[in-house]
Amino acid sequence: MKLITFDEGRVARLELEEGVVIELDVPSTREYFERGGDVRETGERLAYADVTLRAPIRPKKFFHTAGNFADHHNELTAVDWSHPVHKGIVFFQNLDAIIGPDEDIVYPEGLTKELDYELELAIVIGKSGKFFSPEEAEDYIAGFTVFNDITARDIQRKEMESGVFSFSKGIDTFCPIGPWIVTKDEVPDMHNLAMQLRVNGEVRQQGNTNQTRIRWPHLVAYHSPQVFSAGDLITTGTISGVAAVQKNPFDFYLQPGDVVEAEIEGIGTLRNKVISWEERYGQPAPQRVDW
Repeated sequence: MKLITFDEGRVARLELEEGVVIELDVPSTREYFERGGDVRETGERLAYADVTLRAPIRPKKFFHTAGNFADHHNELTAVDWSHPVHKGIVFFQNLDAIIGPDEDIVYPEGLTKELDYELELAIVIGKSGKFFSPEEAEDYIAGFTVFNDITARDIQRKEMESGVFSFSKGIDTFCPIGPWIVTKDEVPDMHNLAMQLRVNGEVRQQGNTNQTRIRWPHLVAYHSPQVFSAGDLITTGTISGVAAVQKNPFDFYLQPGDVVEAEIEGIGTLRNKVISWEERYGQPAPQRVDW
């Protein structure tokens, strides 16, 4: 099943091949999972072409994972971080930074000159729980969506002097997710999904979920002491090819006008355009307030 949030917060099941949206009688996809999927249809049918997709879910908690894909972990050694990025690093996303498909990423030129992309698979947690094993974790995985972890590398580099990062990834509009949630039953092998990120049609990242250092049930179990709620999201780490690791990264960093397409096989394609601060707000970007 493909679950969407559309227009002003309505929830539906999407029959993509038929181009039909079947509205569900539930106020949010998060509540859909809280109810264990026991949700009726409203009887409303709409044409997919007539609806506007929004971010598919607003989780209670959004967990980040770093350094899980082997190739990306290896290429990070080329970046001049003050601390290594270990696979066990966990941090939370700013939920107010979430945007949906075809919504704009606003470039805050007063804050950063090194805007990067990171394609990731996001796991949707289907029920509440805590302190469980990898063997039990399969029952907590309800579905998946696409996540593009937009990152201000110059800010991250400064944060890494203390070995942690958060601000660089939590700026307004830096958290695109979507275009929908695909439930686990529609994904034959979650550990073998092709992944590709394109900027203006040019392939920048390419990989597969079979390249991870730990598998998804283990990852979900690892996070479980932090307490899951139904509808929470866990990102799984990015694949190789981010701009920061290139020989000339400034040839690859995102700029206003760029269109980013983040695609995962069987899950979908998340498309967002980068726009300038002035295009969004009609005035020059504010300068960063330093500590």
